[in-house]
Amino acid sequence: MSRAVFRPGFSPHRVAALCTRYLYLLRSSWPRLLELVYWPAVQMITWGFLQLYVGQTANSAALAAGTFIGAVLLWDILFRGQLGFSVSFLEEMWARNLGNLLMSPLKPAEFVAALMVMSIVRLAIGIVPVTVLAIAFFGFNLWSLGLALAAFFVNLILTSWSVGLVVSGLVLRHGLGAETLAWTIMFIMLPLTCVYYPVAVLPGWLQAVAWALPPTYVFEGMRAILIEHSFRPELMAQALVLNLAYFVAAAATFLWLMRKAREAGSLLQTGE
Repeated sequence: MSRAVFRPGFSPHRVAALCTRYLYLLRSSWPRLLELVYWPAVQMITWGFLQLYVGQTANSAALAAGTFIGAVLLWDILFRGQLGFSVSFLEEMWARNLGNLLMSPLKPAEFVAALMVMSIVRLAIGIVPVTVLAIAFFGFNLWSLGLALAAFFVNLILTSWSVGLVVSGLVLRHGLGAETLAWTIMFIMLPLTCVYYPVAVLPGWLQAVAWALPPTYVFEGMRAILIEHSFRPELMAQALVLNLAYFVAAAATFLWLMRKAREAGSLLQTGE
């Protein structure tokens, strides 16, 4: 038997091997690549033209600052980050390869690490061209946010991974009948994280729920920097603390659901 089976610790080589598999899948299918760019581009252009129209008629400082376009682009980081994580996991379910992976020397932590890497790869393929389109069509440069953008990205991607872990665990435990969660669950957060409007417009009792979600701090911080030209690091710090707590809880949930799937014998039953 191969010595690799008994190799202790975390193996970057196994993570890289799994990432290579996913990259081959992307490279061999142009529809997969097109889909990564298509929806973010359509959404950004639609909201961008809406912002131009409303800004010209309402003369609002918030609209003129590009908050709609910024919100759309940051929302895509959150949504596409989670979708990239979950779809990479679903690729194994669709190929009925998950049982093979889990019987290999691959550890759950290495599997999750590979999914996180592919989440960023898929996100980069989709979001980078769209940011260029935002500059060309509307003169809005997301990259000009500088270090603030890095803080926004870290918090949004951590949230997306936490949701992706829970979704993957539910699909692992309940089969492909739960795969629609990968496309729908994030939209529960859309009104609660105040993507297009400030938290102050929510009812008082709902504001507490909004502030319990890390992306809310990111979108409030985005509006502060675009409208007030002020970066608020305390918002990013609070979001990071929440994200770390949620990520640990999500990882524990994923491992618990994996154990339940093993006990139920459902790892090789990947149908609905």
